[in-house]
Amino acid sequence: MTGAPLMLYNSLTRQIAPFVPIDPDHVGIYSCGPTVYNYAHIGNLRAYVFTDTLSRVLTWKGYALTHIINITDVGHLTSDADVGDDKMEAAARAANQDIWAIARHYTEAFKRNLSDLNIREPSRFPLATDHVAEMIAFAERIADVHCYVLPDGLYFDTTTVPDYGKLARSQDDVGEGRIDPVAGKRHPQDFAIWRTSQPGENRQMEWDSPWGRGAPGWHLECSVMSKKYLGEQFDIHTGGIDHREIHHPNEIAQNQADCACADTGANLWMHNNFLVERSGKMSKSGGEFTTLQTLVDRGFHPLAYRLMCLQAHYRSELEFSWQNLAAATTRLKRLAITVDALHARPAGGPSGSAAPYRDRLDEAVSDDLGTPRALPILDELLGDKRVSPADRLSALADFDAVLGLDLLTLRREDLRIRPVDATIDEATIDERLAERREARAAKDFARSDAIRDSLTAAGVEVMDGDALAWDWKLS
Repeated sequence: MTGAPLMLYNSLTRQIAPFVPIDPDHVGIYSCGPTVYNYAHIGNLRAYVFTDTLSRVLTWKGYALTHIINITDVGHLTSDADVGDDKMEAAARAANQDIWAIARHYTEAFKRNLSDLNIREPSRFPLATDHVAEMIAFAERIADVHCYVLPDGLYFDTTTVPDYGKLARSQDDVGEGRIDPVAGKRHPQDFAIWRTSQPGENRQMEWDSPWGRGAPGWHLECSVMSKKYLGEQFDIHTGGIDHREIHHPNEIAQNQADCACADTGANLWMHNNFLVERSGKMSKSGGEFTTLQTLVDRGFHPLAYRLMCLQAHYRSELEFSWQNLAAATTRLKRLAITVDALHARPAGGPSGSAAPYRDRLDEAVSDDLGTPRALPILDELLGDKRVSPADRLSALADFDAVLGLDLLTLRREDLRIRPVDATIDEATIDERLAERREARAAKDFARSDAIRDSLTAAGVEVMDGDALAWDWKLS
């Protein structure tokens, strides 16, 4: 591949190193998908902005991709521990609804979120429930050497594989504090491969297995589906930093047990850091949390959230606030205005080259997906009058391919999202503005000011001299 060498951070080695794919022309990526018992909150969605940036950079640099994002519709408990309810079963009981219908509803909602954020569809969205037979077969292969049976299911003995917990750097009991104690476990960090339904337990999802009727553990699905669609050892596994502590170490242990080797399943393990919201609404346990629709209801375009994510490095914590989102919205509007002006410019003009901007973009994103470095380069490109508008727009296509902001087609009016609590509609706003123009033409400035003040009170910003004429005031 041409250009700067792609350097990526591997959570397993805690080092940045050149990316060398198993196949020189093709890359396999597995990304842990959502548990579809509720809507994704914006912290969940940061993980998919990150993995989409990764896949875009790889595509831009010339690699063909197979990208898998699984859908967890069974097996994930109400914590990462081996006790408690299956999140899907708990949601179905709380709503008194069919569990399969709940899974379909939230799966489609998740896919809409990805589309709204301009996140490209992966090669597949495999469902955990479509692979239960394969999970049982996987568990049978490793059970004799690596597992033991307790009354509530089949458990994996983590001492039977090399370097358990290396990814999380938590190989002692203290480091495994998030795993709750279960009577009979040999070691605190051992985890469930299969959970046997207990007497009186009323599950909608359960299957027959050699260990009794029940359901698979959460970690099993990712080992099975990554192996099926990407092979024994593939290139990159992604997920949120919370997966680095328990889910991914357990997945690695299963992979090592199945191959009877020290291979982890992926050559690189990559994790995005948390999105932090000081209000505490990054958890679904309290019942109130911030979704992408929450942002839209307040009048913010989804791409403003994408831009906010790109402004921070994926391995850094990112603080969410409405002020930060408003600043990203302002930045996105300015970019859209600049691109609109370039589209309107006549052909011809200066003969400066845009190639250095492409090279600088390549250097930035090749340095462990340095999107915060890439964005100022984009600003410089769009403002460089030594380069013709046509050449700037041509180079912008490369930035769009990598950053996914769709600036070539995004128009400023696309960013004008009506807040859900607005008390006035666009037709009325246009009528009032027409009345105001008449008042100004008649030099009735008192009436003109009164109309402007009434629109301001309704949450509308009147913009004299601006082609857009008005916008929603975002709070």
